[in-house]
Amino acid sequence: MGDSIKTAVSTDGFFDMYGGKYVAEVLRRPLDELAIAFKEAMQDEEFLRELDIIRRDYIGRETPLCFAPTATKLLGGAQIYIKLEGLANTGAHKINNAIGQCLLAKRMGKKRIIAETGAGQHGLATAAACARLGLDCTVYMGEVDVRRQQPNVAAMELYGAKVKPVTSGSRTLKDAVNEAMRDWAANPDSTHYVLGSALGPAPFPDIVREFQSVIGREVKRQCAERGIQIGAMVACVGGGSNSIGFFEPFINEKEPRLIGAEAGGIGPGIGENASRMTGNCARDGIMQGYKSRFLLDEDGQALPTRSISAGLDYCGIGPQLAALGQSGRIEFTSILDKEALEAVNFFAKNEGILFALESAHAGAAAIKIAKELPPDKAVIINMSGRGDKDVFITSPVFRPAEWLNFLHAEIERLEGGKDIHDAKSMSAK
Repeated sequence: MGDSIKTAVSTDGFFDMYGGKYVAEVLRRPLDELAIAFKEAMQDEEFLRELDIIRRDYIGRETPLCFAPTATKLLGGAQIYIKLEGLANTGAHKINNAIGQCLLAKRMGKKRIIAETGAGQHGLATAAACARLGLDCTVYMGEVDVRRQQPNVAAMELYGAKVKPVTSGSRTLKDAVNEAMRDWAANPDSTHYVLGSALGPAPFPDIVREFQSVIGREVKRQCAERGIQIGAMVACVGGGSNSIGFFEPFINEKEPRLIGAEAGGIGPGIGENASRMTGNCARDGIMQGYKSRFLLDEDGQALPTRSISAGLDYCGIGPQLAALGQSGRIEFTSILDKEALEAVNFFAKNEGILFALESAHAGAAAIKIAKELPPDKAVIINMSGRGDKDVFITSPVFRPAEWLNFLHAEIERLEGGKDIHDAKSMSAK
């Protein structure tokens, strides 16, 4: 590996050949200001002290590292441990970055926050952080994702955020990012864009990784305190916020194995998955302000993606992850939708832990590799979020008849009118 890949930070915004800042002139000034503000904040003891207090008292850090005895016994081979990021406030790892960036924005004097979201967890976390810190919040979300992630949309609105459905393009995460970037370009002085993943133009990949690295640093400390010998660490990879934060303290070390689980969707064909580092459909390209690996056609346009998990169906991957994958430090594997669903079921039934569909991709990858390692080694799974948000997706799979009866009953109840009248009265108040 070259020095630029081994380092845990970018060099002039690049990780080897990936990264950079390919943006219109109107965004260069706010990005440069952000880079300076971030560097100053990370050297400011008062800022770091306030961040630590919020992490402890509001997010609920540190999150547990939970041994999975039944899974370990059933799978054979390595011990299975689960980092329970789903127990963080708002239900996922996304709050780590959202709180960090909102606190930074407040330090910069910004009054308005915008964000993009796919599965809804980043939007939810940003909305909660803004409510906590007294900031105005607007969240862009693809129309397709708005439909399939209604629980998170409802929660964002409860936190006071304005959720704007995006109807252009594929109406998913890629398009939500585009709309958020347009908004930021039009309102750079008053607004900060809380980008949710470790991608986009520099300095966002470094910022997101830094705020998410609290996950990996806790794992390293927890394992050292308990004498756990890590053989492999496994995380799902969409854009890459949970995985790069989980892997961060181990990047410069030869061990343990670092394994990223991408969305294999329903198959290897174009439009059937969102696998950028596995398969044959990805290529190097520049999109949304940075250079990385993308699912692109011959004209450089984004190809359609597919995944049962809204948070993993993005057409690109964070530049540092792309570089680490090309160097071989991170191993990538592709997990099918059905394998992710099987992992949800496996860990729920055997460990009483309900994985989000995104995180279940990591669980499925761990199930596959457990026997490759000896019993004195551990596989650490980053359960980046819990599965409450996926009830509208998983229930039709696991209990279709009961779910259909529930929906019919709800429609009949709502068509009765009383609940709608009561809700409108409460909203008016």
